[in-house]
Amino acid sequence: MSNPLIAALDAEVADLRRNDGPLGDRLRRLAERVRELSPVYADAVDRFVMRLESVGAGANAPQVGDVMPDFMLPDHDGQMVTLERLIGSGPAVLVFHRGHWCPYCRLTMAGMAEIEARLAPHALAAISPERQQYTRALRASAGAGFPFLSDVGSGYALSLNLAVWVDDAMARLIASSGLDIPEYQGTAGWIMPIPAVFIVGTDGRVIARHIDPDYRRRMEQDAVLDMLGRVSSQPA
Repeated sequence: MSNPLIAALDAEVADLRRNDGPLGDRLRRLAERVRELSPVYADAVDRFVMRLESVGAGANAPQVGDVMPDFMLPDHDGQMVTLERLIGSGPAVLVFHRGHWCPYCRLTMAGMAEIEARLAPHALAAISPERQQYTRALRASAGAGFPFLSDVGSGYALSLNLAVWVDDAMARLIASSGLDIPEYQGTAGWIMPIPAVFIVGTDGRVIARHIDPDYRRRMEQDAVLDMLGRVSSQPA
């Protein structure tokens, strides 16, 4: 990708990955950098996020206490993974993201990789609508050891009321940056998940969740660790 904006954001993500501050602070700095580089793009994102917030996007996704629907999705190597398997020995963390092309997602995935060892033995999995060649690339770039799953066509995200349609104006703006979302996803449409985190217990019920239509905000690493710590400390 030779687009100057993409190149500048790639450099910013690389620099922010060397920062050991809270993930939220790094994401805010990234958003500030986007606005510095392209106020037009940043304003378009603001309008897109406002549209999602106005319709309560993601509000009807599984709530705390709800049963999380099972899935069977291929990982980065093509091996099928189920939720039942992930929660077989303890609560699991599911991280929905938009894909390797999204700088906020790259930073978030690297952030999750930073705490992966501290999450053990709890299972952790990333889910996006991207094809395996892109999930493999992001997994390697993030330095992650956990599986990156492909939700082809956003079918699972749609079943959770977690997927949104990207309007034509936003799609054209993204494409003008040299990003080919349909190619990455292997579909003709412009459907993406709302980035989210679900912590699912061994009974298949949601213990905690973080869903925000503003993809520039994600669940903090410490919040994930704290929640799992509280669950693990509860008597069986």
